Amino acid sequence: MSIHLNRDLETLHNHILTMCSAVKEVVTGAVDELGKPDPDVSRAIVDADDEIDHWDVQVEEDCLKILALHQPVADNLRRVAAVMKIATELERVADIAVNIAERAEGLVGVQNLVVPAKLPEMSQLALEMLRKALDAFVQQDSRMAREVCDQDEEVDRLNREIIDELLTQMKSSPELIEPALHLFSASRHIERVADHATNIAEDVVYLVEGAIIRHHAELRQA
Repeated sequence: MSIHLNRDLETLHNHILTMCSAVKEVVTGAVDELGKPDPDVSRAIVDADDEIDHWDVQVEEDCLKILALHQPVADNLRRVAAVMKIATELERVADIAVNIAERAEGLVGVQNLVVPAKLPEMSQLALEMLRKALDAFVQQDSRMAREVCDQDEEVDRLNREIIDELLTQMKSSPELIEPALHLFSASRHIERVADHATNIAEDVVYLVEGAIIRHHAELRQA
C-alpha cells in the first residue's frame, strides 16, 4: 500500500468515525426526548443534522478521491465501498432522529396518554443494535455484525405490539388520537433505526468477509 493511499484511507476512517459519533448522539437524544419532550432539544437535534449532512458529503468526497487517485483493489476497495454505504445509512438515521424529535414535540403538555411500556424497551434495543453495528465496523468484527442482524426481528415484533396498544387507546379515547399518532409514528421511526443498523451490520460483513448477505437470511446467522 502506498504512503499516499494509506494516508487517505486513514483520513477517511477518521471522518466516518466522527460521523458515527455524531449520529449516535443525535439518535440517542431523540429517543430520550420521547420520555421528556423539550423543544430546545428538538432544535439542537435539527442543528446537529446539518453537521451530519456535512460529514456525509465529506465522506463521499473522500471515497471518490481514493477511487480516482489510487484505484484500490481487494480489501481496500471493499473498505471504500462499505464506508460509502455506511455513510448513507448513517445520514438516514440522523434524518430519522429529526423525525423522532418532531414527534416528541407533539407530546409537549399532553396528559392521560399512556406510553406503551414496550416503547422504551424497543428504543433501547434499536439503539443497542446501532451501537453494536458501529462497534462491529470499528473492530471489523463480522460475528458481532451478524448478532445485530439476528436482533432485527425482535424489534419488528415489539413495534407491532406497541402499535396495537396505541390503536386500542385511540379507539377507547378519541381525544388522544392526535398525540397517540405522534407515538405511533415515533415507534415506526425507531423500528427504521433498527433496519438501518441491520444494513450497516450487513455492510460490515461484506467489508470483513467479502460476502453479500443482504436478502439472504440463511447467511445472516451469527
